[in-house]
Amino acid sequence: MQKKINIKNKRARFDYELLDTYTAGIVLSGTEIKSIRESKASISESFCEFNDRGELFVINMQVDEYSHGTHFNHMPKAERKLLLNRGELKKLEKEVKNSGLTIIPLNLFLNDRGLAKINIALAKGKKLYDKRESIKDRDNKKNLDRIKKSFNN
Repeated sequence: MQKKINIKNKRARFDYELLDTYTAGIVLSGTEIKSIRESKASISESFCEFNDRGELFVINMQVDEYSHGTHFNHMPKAERKLLLNRGELKKLEKEVKNSGLTIIPLNLFLNDRGLAKINIALAKGKKLYDKRESIKDRDNKKNLDRIKKSFNN
């Protein structure tokens, strides 16, 4: 029985307003998937980009080298191709080119068959005042939960 792997991009919801989400497969080599199974990956500073042939790649995704790998080990910050349906790719490419939105990874996980998948989102960057509003809402929610808990006791 394999353990659940769920590597999250915690800053994504703080820095971006998420509009649409997709689940994509990733093209990985043998040592990359072994490192991901050991939870040795990070997507906190990564983003997605289209190449000239219309293929979607995740850029700046850190997958640490496999500990038992030989000289055939992978590059830690290589570009990795994402697998989506052709219709989804065309829709995303049109949105990115026309409206200036960006595609960011939300979380990296292993599905029930053991394949690495990544949730990506079409997102619009937040301004500084939007971030302040997010912080204020989060603090208000914490205070409200604290008050509710004190009344229940």
